[in-house]
Amino acid sequence: MKTIPNVANRTIFCDDNLDVMAGINDGCIDLIYLDPPFNKNKKFTAPIGSSAEGASFKDIFREEDLKKEWLWTIKEDQPELYHFLDGMKGVGKPYNFAYLSYMAIRLLEMKRILKDTGSIYLHCDPNMSHYLKTTMDCIFGENNFRNEIVWRKYAGRKNNAKNKYSTQHDVVLFYAKSTGNLFYGLWEPHTEKEISKKYRYKDEDGRRYRLSWGRKYQLTGEQKRLYLDESKGRALGNLWVEDGLQLNTSSSERTGYPTQKPLALLERVIKASSNEGDLVLDPFCGCATTCVAAEKLDRQWVGIDISVKAYELVQKRLKKEVDKPQGDIFKGDTALTMRTDPPVRTDQDADYREQKFVYVISHPNFDGEYKVGIAKDWKSRLNSYQTSDPDRQYKVEFKLETPWFREIEQHIHDLFPNKHEWVQGDLDTIIQSIKDHKPV
Repeated sequence: MKTIPNVANRTIFCDDNLDVMAGINDGCIDLIYLDPPFNKNKKFTAPIGSSAEGASFKDIFREEDLKKEWLWTIKEDQPELYHFLDGMKGVGKPYNFAYLSYMAIRLLEMKRILKDTGSIYLHCDPNMSHYLKTTMDCIFGENNFRNEIVWRKYAGRKNNAKNKYSTQHDVVLFYAKSTGNLFYGLWEPHTEKEISKKYRYKDEDGRRYRLSWGRKYQLTGEQKRLYLDESKGRALGNLWVEDGLQLNTSSSERTGYPTQKPLALLERVIKASSNEGDLVLDPFCGCATTCVAAEKLDRQWVGIDISVKAYELVQKRLKKEVDKPQGDIFKGDTALTMRTDPPVRTDQDADYREQKFVYVISHPNFDGEYKVGIAKDWKSRLNSYQTSDPDRQYKVEFKLETPWFREIEQHIHDLFPNKHEWVQGDLDTIIQSIKDHKPV
């Protein structure tokens, strides 16, 4: 899936990211990096006198803050995800369910707007990483999980743990939209130990090399010389602990934003999973590190944050940290833009309404009772019922694709006696009632 983006390069949206992403065209984003709230149940505020002074956000989630429309959509489009989230109500902290539901509805939008070749990197910590991974497995599919990256956020050790080991790392969950995601392996220099061990020979010019038995060289009895100066280095793994990847207290990058990440970390992500000119999105852009890194690497970018402080910070940081003529960034058709309204999709008609199926499912053990529900994919919904029945006797009696799916489902549940979403009545009458109902 690929469409023309309807969001301009170098734009900061200051609005709820769910509303903004809902207005972005299908399949037009190349790479998403997000550093969302971590479910720490506290408020973060930038210190007075810092560049980010005035920036704050609440990392607090309560079930009463959820919108019922979010859960409706999850239940209709991702029933397995809905069951997982529903089960979370009795697991761990009482607000875990609210946090994961908040994240899930947004991750569904992120999957929709990613190109098929796109990737997503979700930054979190061990507090919720295991729950978020299961959530992403449900949305993106286990087969599209690529890596759990461990990032050492402190170069030293903080001795603040009294009854456990000191925590030094965050987790970055790397998923693809599909099996054809864009990815460039990253390389790091060989260590001196590796060089002395592997590249122990020198030629007449002093160039280090090692000997290798390539397939064609085996036939001639000769070994091939592989030179150190032609080697990419060693492939980078998922343990990111190198010096230079931390944001030190004395770093000139620091803005005072409470959860700021280093540019080197974002540059690594962007280099690995995008090309120059690609469109990068950060839906929780905060102090705009992703935006600055993307600009430095000649990518297009869009950031979203609920606070206008993100726009102020990206202006300051682009002037300070990006080595480009300022006219390239702040003037003409490519000027930096702030918007407080969501974009309008251009891949749909103005009066478009999403369509889903209203279905009627029966089972011979439930005579005179029928499950009337909503599904984006009725075949998948039927299969989910069949897996709970060894004899696979569930049957779809009727299905109707309509933009009025919620109104029709509610009408049927109001019209017929029902229990746990199974309505009681004559099948033909139920089907005819679905066909006849014309919402105002």
